[in-house]
Amino acid sequence: MAHSVVPEAEEILDQEFRVLDKGFVRLVDYLGGDERIVQSARVSYGAGTKTFREDRGLIRYLMRNEHSSPFEQVVLTFHVKVPIFVARQWIRHRTARVNEISGRYSVMTSEFYVPEGQNIALQSENNRQGREADAVTPEMQQEIAERLADEQKRSYGSYEKLLDEGLARELARINLPLSLYTEMYWQIDLHNLFHFLKLRMDNHAQYEIRAYADTMFDIAKRVSPAACEAFTDYVVESVRFSGAEAEALRSALGLAASEPAVPPHLEQAAEAAGITGKALSRFLGKLSHE
Repeated sequence: MAHSVVPEAEEILDQEFRVLDKGFVRLVDYLGGDERIVQSARVSYGAGTKTFREDRGLIRYLMRNEHSSPFEQVVLTFHVKVPIFVARQWIRHRTARVNEISGRYSVMTSEFYVPEGQNIALQSENNRQGREADAVTPEMQQEIAERLADEQKRSYGSYEKLLDEGLARELARINLPLSLYTEMYWQIDLHNLFHFLKLRMDNHAQYEIRAYADTMFDIAKRVSPAACEAFTDYVVESVRFSGAEAEALRSALGLAASEPAVPPHLEQAAEAAGITGKALSRFLGKLSHE
């Protein structure tokens, strides 16, 4: 199968999209796009076998029914510059090929992440792994930012001194802080990228990694816009209910198990939201637990 060229993706190849204060994401390479997904799903060789509308419908069907393998046919390679503490969260997603700069071979640059004032907040009282929504006072923001920067400068100064004294790079680096920027190449297929984005674009994810995820999603839209549209509709903006929650919802809507008919006002509300045709049948079927 020939390499599919996506003009919108070609336009941004190797462009740096800035993230945080000193970081970036850039698309180094890609393999395939929406066309590759539908060709793979149809086990077809050659372009133009279906209309755009039919291709989009197939992609949405695949996403809606969680048929993941066609999405794995699209591969994206990113080059990212990211604080080490973000990279350590990132690397937990073990479904990608990763190559990171090594402090054993290279002298690390003096670049550190300092959060902007509006992102400096106290520990959340009801979320053990997150911060409060509201930032600290402007005075405290400045004090903390200056303290972080001073400690980073002092740490890097010690690192440079150890290098000047001839200490091995692999030892000199060990006291460098997690705020130091690192760089890595990250290659992943679209299905696993979507899984990464589902978790890291969520409002509960740490702000810093969420900023990278949002940028990567904007890039992915240039490669596979129809797939990203389906991902938005069926994953990002969807809500899943437990069995008990669904039963409570049906009860609140007056959908008793003994009365499978759907009240007219629900059909009207669905149609007002643009849900028609087969989509309307699927929606009403969910509510009726069919």
